[in-house]
Amino acid sequence: MNRQLLWAGMMVLAAWASATPGLVQAAERAEDLYKTYCWQCHGMQGDGNGINVRDMPVQPRDHTDPREMAARSDEELFTAIKKGGQAINKSVLMPPWDGVLSDEEIHALVRYLRRLCQCRHGG
Repeated sequence: MNRQLLWAGMMVLAAWASATPGLVQAAERAEDLYKTYCWQCHGMQGDGNGINVRDMPVQPRDHTDPREMAARSDEELFTAIKKGGQAINKSVLMPPWDGVLSDEEIHALVRYLRRLCQCRHGG
C-alpha cells in the first residue's frame, strides 16, 4: 500500500510539473538568482549567515525567520531588492539590483523569499 501511495504521489507531482513548466522553471530560476546574488550575505540557506557576515557591521536579514519576514510586505521586499536597503530605511550595504535583475526576476525572488520564510505579510 505504501508503494501505491508513493507512486500515486509521484504521478500527481509529475503531472503538475508537466502542466506548469513555467512555474517550476520560474521557481528554479529564482533559487538560482538567490544563490548567485544573495547568498554571500544572506547565506545559502537564507539564514543571514553568508560568508561576508564577519566583515559586515550590520547583520543581514534572516530570510528564514517568519516573524521578521511577515513584517515586510511584498512591495517592501521588491523595493529593497530593486533599489537597495536604503530605499526602505535599512542597511546601505544592501545594494540595488535594478539594472542587473529585471522586475520579473525581482518578483520571482520575492516569491522565493516567501518560500524560505514559509510566511506571508502580516501572517
